Amino acid sequence: MARHGGGRGWYGKVIGAALGVTVLATGASVWTAQAGATRTPAPNPTASVSPGGDSKPVAVGIAHASEKGARGVNITIDDGPDPVWTPHVLDVLREYGVKATFCMVGTQAQAHPDLVRKVVADGHRLCDHSVSHDTTMDKNSRAHQSQQILDAERMITKASGGVRPMYYRAPGGAFTPYSRKLAASRGMRPLGWNVDTKDFERPGADAIVATVQRELPNGPTLLFHDAGGDRSQTVEALRRILPWLKEQGYSCGFPVR
Repeated sequence: MARHGGGRGWYGKVIGAALGVTVLATGASVWTAQAGATRTPAPNPTASVSPGGDSKPVAVGIAHASEKGARGVNITIDDGPDPVWTPHVLDVLREYGVKATFCMVGTQAQAHPDLVRKVVADGHRLCDHSVSHDTTMDKNSRAHQSQQILDAERMITKASGGVRPMYYRAPGGAFTPYSRKLAASRGMRPLGWNVDTKDFERPGADAIVATVQRELPNGPTLLFHDAGGDRSQTVEALRRILPWLKEQGYSCGFPVR
């Protein structure tokens, strides 16, 4: 939850370092160009629910488009699962027929395997969010980064009954070239975000909704939380944002792998 400040600064920095390009601008035109230029096939929906098997390496670049194209939105939920708030989030997503990506902390997944399996059973995808949500991972050794990523992967996979996480999101955006390469080698596409709703600060549901409506042109991936404290504002905001997105012609999907 910490280090989310600074908007898209870390995102542009990592993309530039990884790809050697200059981030030209924000806004709807950039998002449309990115999404439209990505013509990779939509991910196999069975891939996220297939237990066992060897992991296949994926691209090290941070996922920043939606499988739904230029009018796609990726709902991502961080820091859970939480026994109080994850069920409420699942209820809202189910009510509006929306699938999301749950970025789970290893210790939370280990403590609540029933919730991990409910997330999978509802058709959502899993994301490795490290063992302990260490936002200083980019300042730590490779051994520490490996332990945080690989142990969380094992914890989440075991808790889910064999379903592997498809993505890796560094806590607070603390990616390194090494952590991205390691995650990608394990079949987990690095996952960033474009719209930080700041819901972890509990600014009020109105503020969360307003942030999404104002910053949606920045890109398709929205960041919410289902753990780390009282998430009633997040639940209320989602209940208002999801139908609004549909009214505006958006479809919710998954980040492009």
